[in-house]
Amino acid sequence: MAEIVSMPKLGFDMAEGTLVRWVVQEGEPIQKGAVLAEIETDKATVEVESTFEGIVAKHLVPAGEIVPVNTPIAVVAAPGESIENLPEVAGAAAEKPAAANAEPTPAAMATAAAPKTEDLPSGRVKASPLARRMAAEMRINLQAVAGSGPGGRITKRDVQAHLAAPAATAAPTVKAAPSAPAAAPTAAKPAPAPIPLAPLASIPTPADEIVPLNRLRAAIGRRMVEAKQQVPHFYITHEYDVAALLDLRVQANALLPDEEKISVNDFIIKAAALALRQFPNLNASLQGDQIVRHGAVNIGVAVAVEGGLLTVVCRDADRKPLRQIAVEVRSMAGRAREGKVRPDDIEGSTFSISNLGMFDVEHFIAIINPPEAAILAVGSGRQIPVVQDGQIQPGWRMKATLSVDHRVSDGAEGARFLQALAAYLEQPLRLLV
Repeated sequence: MAEIVSMPKLGFDMAEGTLVRWVVQEGEPIQKGAVLAEIETDKATVEVESTFEGIVAKHLVPAGEIVPVNTPIAVVAAPGESIENLPEVAGAAAEKPAAANAEPTPAAMATAAAPKTEDLPSGRVKASPLARRMAAEMRINLQAVAGSGPGGRITKRDVQAHLAAPAATAAPTVKAAPSAPAAAPTAAKPAPAPIPLAPLASIPTPADEIVPLNRLRAAIGRRMVEAKQQVPHFYITHEYDVAALLDLRVQANALLPDEEKISVNDFIIKAAALALRQFPNLNASLQGDQIVRHGAVNIGVAVAVEGGLLTVVCRDADRKPLRQIAVEVRSMAGRAREGKVRPDDIEGSTFSISNLGMFDVEHFIAIINPPEAAILAVGSGRQIPVVQDGQIQPGWRMKATLSVDHRVSDGAEGARFLQALAAYLEQPLRLLV
């Protein structure tokens, strides 16, 4: 029986996505779980996997088209099966001539009239989705970019190199300023010798640079403004003794291969997931006048990517060993940085962690990621002087700040959660048993 593949909804605020390209063409076989197409959302380029097995009988939308969520995009059928009687196929065929005869919309006319710095490519060019997105945003002709990837494929670095090349050739030539006439000496007092200017003083101030707001940064800005305006935040900070955790990490990593080594953040993910089991109010979201306490503990982990921030999701983190958490998060973060995340990588988080410890940040606060009820901001582990048994001695300390939606929880519960977190971070063997 023929099955309809629809545009997936990746995140509660996603309304539409751009179908970047079809990975499997019409008439080709596809296995369940294989990548069918690449779509671009406000956050990332995502590989859409087929939930059906069979032959890709029909593409219902062309590559490059913006498609609302839950709209049919393809038909997967059995070999030789007729799909002509499917309403989705008939509807797609009827829309094509209507679209061809339709008058241009104001938005389309504005796009056509927009000034272009370079003509867009007319032929097919081999390029990564991220490179195509960058080229579209910067109005760069991909046919003018030299590709360094396999088979001449254009990558992000190639687009960046193309952008840098004209800037280097167009750099302004610095002309020496004419010297001022020397002051006439007086008989009473000679003129003081001029003070030599610093080398940078002769270099002109750079001109202002206009940088277009990319889709990811625009989406982050929109959601964070909504979060700060609509969610009443409160914040609690706790300082943790992480000496035992750092020692245990060294011992564990000595037994693991490089690709499975455990980071401090992996310990924090596991500890937070176990602590959330004791405080389901923080593993929750607000829907109208109801609080939804989620049964699964899915930890969202903030990852810095080109042009913004993306959250990947470690599902059922309370049920997984540290070693598995480390492998999964490292793999998802790698796909996020390459612009090839999967739908399950970025949707379904119930609590988030933002860790800036690797940037030598002592302490910061994070904005809640709606519709979640809380987020944990983690700073660096630092060796500082501490007082123990009346004596000053070196110790390892790490600060973490919990941001909570005051409509869902309160300060006392947030403080107790941070205390429960301390039981795992300061006695890390609890995370292994």
